[in-house]
Amino acid sequence: MKLMIRKNNNGALMAYVPKKDLEVAITESEKPELWGGVVTLANGWRLELPEMPGDTRLPITIEARRLEG
Repeated sequence: MKLMIRKNNNGALMAYVPKKDLEVAITESEKPELWGGVVTLANGWRLELPEMPGDTRLPITIEARRLEG
């Protein structure tokens, strides 16, 4: 699924899913650099993000995979 990741005014990471018109905070990240791991959104969704360099600039639109469970 397409996913846009950005930082809000407070510096918190936010995820926007255009197809669902849904914007929620990223509450947990499996890896400190975010990329190539699994993140958890405030609504409970778990998404696998692609591998990217740690210094990737935000905002960015990526292809993420939603994990079940």
